Amino acid sequence: MTHLPAEIPPLAEVFDTMRVVSIPTRTRFRGITVREAAIFDAPRGPSEFSPFTEYADPESAQWLAAALDFGWCEQPAPLRDRIDVNATVPAVAPAEVAGILARFPGCRTAKVKVAERGQSLAEDVARVREVRVLMGPTARIRVDANTGWSVHDAVAALTALAQFDLDYAEQPCATVPELVEVRQRLAAAGVPVRIAADESVRKATDPLAVARAGAADLIIVKAQPLGGVSRALEIVREAGLPVVVSSALDTSVGIAMGAQLAASLPDGTLAGACGLGTVALLDGDVTETSLIPAQGSIPVGRPVLSPLLLDRYAASPERTAWWRERVARCHALLAAHG
Repeated sequence: MTHLPAEIPPLAEVFDTMRVVSIPTRTRFRGITVREAAIFDAPRGPSEFSPFTEYADPESAQWLAAALDFGWCEQPAPLRDRIDVNATVPAVAPAEVAGILARFPGCRTAKVKVAERGQSLAEDVARVREVRVLMGPTARIRVDANTGWSVHDAVAALTALAQFDLDYAEQPCATVPELVEVRQRLAAAGVPVRIAADESVRKATDPLAVARAGAADLIIVKAQPLGGVSRALEIVREAGLPVVVSSALDTSVGIAMGAQLAASLPDGTLAGACGLGTVALLDGDVTETSLIPAQGSIPVGRPVLSPLLLDRYAASPERTAWWRERVARCHALLAAHG
């Protein structure tokens, strides 16, 4: 279901505000080394459209709906002015973990990528062990498999990783029935690992199916994939589960949208630090005041775009044309639904 802003701005107006950037990552993340995004200098403040390049238009249109909503529509009033964030550790070797954690000063929670294609469970265990050693016994550690395991492999892996006192495991398997089975098998074996649903919420035609099925202990919500802050708040209310707000390796503009969502959640809804510190994994940004963690948190508010940085990280004419065509197609889909 595509959530639409109250009024979709004309495509010509959207194009007038749009710049496309291409920013290197500090570390390979989700298989990419360059993050591309369309940035809008919109009437309500900067906004971002940055679905990963492999996402098809129907899914990407939801991201555009979020960008248009954030850039052209009034947002819910925030209830807090700072958001605690977690460190994000890509699927790196243990020797690289300390350098990654150093980019997240003050963070007492870490999310560690596991189940990377081509890597082994032993590598996952070594990475998580190193995070635990470096952060100490009181830190929270989460793992994120991005649907990378079968039910059998998920149960085996989480049984092995449970020794590190995990906060939760994010999306160990792809489908809702698989998540249900993983939870049941872990409970039967006495393995105390909670399950969080991410892709089963943001990529689902019915984002509430995971809650109805009892497939997760908490949900991960992301503003862009869910169609914007207001739509994500609706999903959280209807799901009735604890929430962690996360991001998709956005620039500070996209992170500001996520922070707005986290700041607007009712008291008692957030299940710990949010995954909104990932600007620290980029080797550049579109603002001089990047939303990188300081003392374990980031401020709520819109960054000011830097013309200098927009020029420095401007995408090539070919890539800019590719994004303009993508925005036009997604805009047409939104207009057709309107």
